[in-house]
Amino acid sequence: MALTLFDPRDEMLRRMRENTFAGRIKPGEDVAEWQASARHKLEKLLGLPFENVDPQTEICWTRENEYGTETRLIVYSEKDARVPCHLLLPKDGGEKLPLMVCLQGHSTGMHISLGVAKFPGDQEDIDGDRDFARQAVKRGYAALAVEQRAFGECGGTEKGPDCHQPAVQALLLGRTLIGERCWDIKCALEAVFDLFPNIDKTSVALMGNSGGGTTTFYASALYPFISAAMPSCAFSGFLPSIGAQRHCICNYVPGIMKEFDMAELAGLIAPRPLVIVSGQHDGIFPIESAKEQFAIARENYYAPLGAQDRIRHVIGLQGHRFYADDAWPVFEALTGWGKR
Repeated sequence: MALTLFDPRDEMLRRMRENTFAGRIKPGEDVAEWQASARHKLEKLLGLPFENVDPQTEICWTRENEYGTETRLIVYSEKDARVPCHLLLPKDGGEKLPLMVCLQGHSTGMHISLGVAKFPGDQEDIDGDRDFARQAVKRGYAALAVEQRAFGECGGTEKGPDCHQPAVQALLLGRTLIGERCWDIKCALEAVFDLFPNIDKTSVALMGNSGGGTTTFYASALYPFISAAMPSCAFSGFLPSIGAQRHCICNYVPGIMKEFDMAELAGLIAPRPLVIVSGQHDGIFPIESAKEQFAIARENYYAPLGAQDRIRHVIGLQGHRFYADDAWPVFEALTGWGKR
């Protein structure tokens, strides 16, 4: 007798294809009302908020460099949760500086954003336009490089991040690693606002590539005080990307696909400026799905708010990397930032 073979992965793909995204905005629904409800759902899915126990900030050192001033600080976002950060201030900055928060993807750590190669392979990451903080400070912004949990100094290794155990431990506690990373960013920003009065609280943006782009999306969707976002190589429908392919476990949020697709995360950022950067040949975030999600976000969320021109899709001609020459001019056209 022949055996009937069953592959559970095929069954789950079928379920995902039939999914209707129950939390997606309905025709005629007010976008602002949808955002309030959807943001609450997203918080719960991520396991937020956390308890911030006696938050403290330690300034380790300040020194001059070729771009201006660099300060290293440690923010304690939870009991025993340390968030190392480097704040760069330009030499010729004004009294109030826009701030770009810079988030690395699956690399050896935030030093990539500073343009510093510490381990084998780092220079290749830097050469992919991933030295975000160095780019931002050259353009006249303050730049905050934040070490994400399980990356670099927060649990990574010289070979790269180590996300698996922190992610499954978070799940056991009803939390998510993405939620923890977003919480750390919020706490780091609160610390910077308190300590550096020359930072313009009304001009704060996030950027990041790959895993850093993913955190950029979630944190910008959660926190309306973030003024603008520029995620790169992190945008595609959930199904063709993290649903159909093997990705790091830190990308997965239990139950999120029952409610939202990536277009809805973009919808939670509306009407704030959003520059989505994709690679034409990025195999893990397929470009056709990225284009489809962009169109949904623009039509369903930005256009009803009269902000259809405040979301842009920049498509680089290569693969999984940032495209500085293409993206920065678009970002600055939308925000009015740059040299002041």
